[in-house]
Amino acid sequence: MRPLILISNDDGLDYPGLQTLVDIARELGDVVAVVPLHHQSGKSNAITILTPLRAFQVRHEAGLTVWQVDGTPTDCMKLALDQLLGGRRPDLVLSGINHGYNAGISTIYSGTVGVVLEAVLRHIPAVAFSHGDIVRDIDFAPCVPHIRRVVERALGHLDALRDVCLNVNFPRQAGTVKGLKVTTTAIGHWEQEYDHRVDPHGFDYYWLQGRYVSDNPDDDTTDLYWLERGWASVTPIQVDQTVRQAMPAVAQMLGI
Repeated sequence: MRPLILISNDDGLDYPGLQTLVDIARELGDVVAVVPLHHQSGKSNAITILTPLRAFQVRHEAGLTVWQVDGTPTDCMKLALDQLLGGRRPDLVLSGINHGYNAGISTIYSGTVGVVLEAVLRHIPAVAFSHGDIVRDIDFAPCVPHIRRVVERALGHLDALRDVCLNVNFPRQAGTVKGLKVTTTAIGHWEQEYDHRVDPHGFDYYWLQGRYVSDNPDDDTTDLYWLERGWASVTPIQVDQTVRQAMPAVAQMLGI
């Protein structure tokens, strides 16, 4: 039996990154894509609680089924695993290809990454893919061989990814991708995050923009360091955020 590959994203159905990922995955297994009905960037692991979800099957053919869900990327994953797959467990979950980096601290806000974190909660191997450019007509051709390699290797080493997912980012520079680098997550912060404006009626509003400042720009272990130099980054991430080495100091501070 061909492996079952479940795909989602946060951009929605109409973005070319999704179709590119579906095309690659169909070469390697049967594919079910469950994606948000509307654009859901920045939703992280958000879930819908106070309103019902609706799912719409928009495509069904040999080896491919596509659903749209009027919720977040994590809603898509949870609903797929609980209802839409009919009880079948996917062998691998893929997310993306996102239009825009999900590297550095953007990882914690990312709906694309939220998809794979939900998968790893269920001990399902998962990989998120993102590209540094935000335009719709990205040329994904230089990325395709690297994506296929990562997916093939993931399918061949599923046990290695039971509790770890991979966050893969491709550089925004046009042309060839130099290769893959296993990296850490770059740490930084945003300055001047909101632009204060006044609408024609005299009311204040605030537009998210900001300037990213890296805290470790010369650290050659990080994703952003290598992305800026034309390499794709592959960062292993996990759900457990416990800082175990800090536990003794916290206990001493609390006197317990």
